[in-house]
Amino acid sequence: MEKLALYIEVNQLRKRGFKIAAISKKLGISRNTVYKYLDMSFDEATDWVSTLKTRSKKLDPYRDIILVWLKEHPDLSSAQIEDWLKEKIPAIEVGSSTLRSYVSELRDSYHIPKVIRIRDHEAVDELPMGMQVQVDWGEMKVKTSLNKEVKLYFISFVLSHSRYKYVEWQDRPFTTRDTIRCHESAFQYFGGMPEEIVYDQDHLITVNENAGDIILTGDFQAYKQERSFRVYLCRKSDPQSKGKIENVVKFIKGNFAKNRVFFNLESWNEKCLAWLDRTGNQNVHNTTKKRPAEVHALEKQHLSPVSSLLSLESDLSNSITRSVHKDNVIKYKSNRYSLPLGTYRPKGNNTVYVEVKESELVIRATPQGDILARHRLGLGKGELIKNRNHGRDRSKGIEAFKETVIRQLSNSEQANQFIQEVGARYPRYMRDQLQVIQHTINQYRPFIDQALTHCVRDHLWSANDLRDVTQHLHRLTENELFPSPSFQEMKMTSTELKGTAQTRDLTTYIEIMGGLK
Repeated sequence: MEKLALYIEVNQLRKRGFKIAAISKKLGISRNTVYKYLDMSFDEATDWVSTLKTRSKKLDPYRDIILVWLKEHPDLSSAQIEDWLKEKIPAIEVGSSTLRSYVSELRDSYHIPKVIRIRDHEAVDELPMGMQVQVDWGEMKVKTSLNKEVKLYFISFVLSHSRYKYVEWQDRPFTTRDTIRCHESAFQYFGGMPEEIVYDQDHLITVNENAGDIILTGDFQAYKQERSFRVYLCRKSDPQSKGKIENVVKFIKGNFAKNRVFFNLESWNEKCLAWLDRTGNQNVHNTTKKRPAEVHALEKQHLSPVSSLLSLESDLSNSITRSVHKDNVIKYKSNRYSLPLGTYRPKGNNTVYVEVKESELVIRATPQGDILARHRLGLGKGELIKNRNHGRDRSKGIEAFKETVIRQLSNSEQANQFIQEVGARYPRYMRDQLQVIQHTINQYRPFIDQALTHCVRDHLWSANDLRDVTQHLHRLTENELFPSPSFQEMKMTSTELKGTAQTRDLTTYIEIMGGLK
């Protein structure tokens, strides 16, 4: 109702004999507002309404950016706009109701309607602390910075009592081992494990449910036995039994992911964790009227503690991959671990495989390949765990390093040309390139000169190319030294392998040995 119309209605009801409390209840306004309108004359009310139209508002400095968001994404909710503002302007302080009113006025002024979808849910009794967590999967298509569409998959967890949430995303469908790994991450995030976990009838964890006899997949059955939690499997077409996680999936899609630009999976997961800290676990829950983070501080004490490692952790390592960053580190559970300089390739595959063994982190180039690095497992967050051997050799300058490398190569002319071309293409990574070359010389010295000739001839101006060619020549030599038996040789019969030694006269051997001339 407009302010002036509301003023007129209040005064008319008062003239008809309505009391202040009755007017307040009938019009849905506070008694203080009724008193304020009754104390005004009509001219004063008209002037006051006019000033409201020209008065500056707290959100006016952000009007343009909010309008851009609404015009580009008409289905944006006020809650999502509030989160986006907090993400871009962390210092902003504005109430949710203030922002809702402001967005509503903008929609009315610029004719940007919003489609509202309503879904009914049946109320479920609240569960005690530490009793239950609900789990569900979801998927969503998002746009990249190049306006291309990619499909992302996520798994979400919510503690039933506190509504404290955890989310993890992937750019490929989940496997059972991915699911187990995410359970471990969720338990670490929650600070413990509940007694019961609620699932939908998903093929990742169940094979069949026969009149209540649940048959789990082999991997998940082993995991359940080791962690000793109880599984509650929802019936088909019964979303009410896991309504909390249904709402969380909808909240993740609508508040975090919708209309957000995707750059890479790692930054997407980092932004999602920041969203959980900022909005997902901080906003007051509509049902409990409490902040999940505050209630979780109490519920955490009722969760069962979990060890950081499982005995079956090594079986899960095949699904753990990480990307090598430009500074030759990987990120694992909020910590950074160093790799030898030159591991990162400006153009090429920078995926490595991570394996956890007791308190050690092992990093490999391939699932069963050579070990690139070993580190102690960081137990904190934000740490840089670095091997000193992975650092740069600062005892000598770049020029001295170049001369050292060139002296170890037979063809100095080719060596000079190769080093010069590498320096022109990788000026910022020259020391890294030289270290890769030095490592290749040390490991494959017999083949380095031949590999250098190939690289110069084919214009392969990169230390990584030189290393790859050298390794290829090394493998070819190994195959020549240990050839596989031919088919004909394998068909030789035992009679063909037998032979008779030639018999010689004794004088022949004496002559060979230089005697009896």
